[in-house]
Amino acid sequence: MCDFDKQKGPGRLMKKGLTLIVIGHVNFILSAIVHGSVLRHVSKPSNEISTEYTVSNIISVSSGLLSIGSGIVAILVSRNIANWKLHIGLLVSSFLNALLTLACLLGLILAISLTISGDGSALMKGCNSTNMPVNARSPVIVNCPFDATRIYDTTLALWFTCAAFTAVEAGLSVWCFIVGLQLRGIGPCAQNYIREQLEEEAQASRSKMEEDHMTQGVRLIAHHSASA
Repeated sequence: MCDFDKQKGPGRLMKKGLTLIVIGHVNFILSAIVHGSVLRHVSKPSNEISTEYTVSNIISVSSGLLSIGSGIVAILVSRNIANWKLHIGLLVSSFLNALLTLACLLGLILAISLTISGDGSALMKGCNSTNMPVNARSPVIVNCPFDATRIYDTTLALWFTCAAFTAVEAGLSVWCFIVGLQLRGIGPCAQNYIREQLEEEAQASRSKMEEDHMTQGVRLIAHHSASA
């Protein structure tokens, strides 16, 4: 976590930003597929509403969009490492994205747990017009507004994939947040970066002084040669 330096650090930050953008797009697409194929039929504003599915899916979509934004900010910081305004942007975006991805992960875990415990009965709400309970593994043929074939396995597979990518997003966001703190000189990880900056400034100052002394020496030798 505290291995950010001025040589390899910007390159690592750019790679993390690109990874966030790619994973954010994938999560957004997967969430849109789940919502378009299943959840829009079971999250209607009626007595059959499945609030936990709606909330978890909305958070998942929002998390994907914010991850894309955080990745773009991380890339901008890697190309302008001395810009303090971008440092603030990296801190804010990565912090918000870390919170949102953790909330998304908890929501997905809740949705997966409820679906498995109920054998997917919540996914089949609105499918039958009778009061007969139907779950996703029931052999009873029901009239659904969507294709109920293997809906249980497909939805869980997409949710598990989203949860895995969301965990990666959370880890990358925390890493970017720590880098932002390090760039601003905040926290224990900032000591290495600040020490490296001071050493570079001291070395640059010594080099400049040596160059000035050499220039003065050359001028004195030229002056004495001209006088002679």
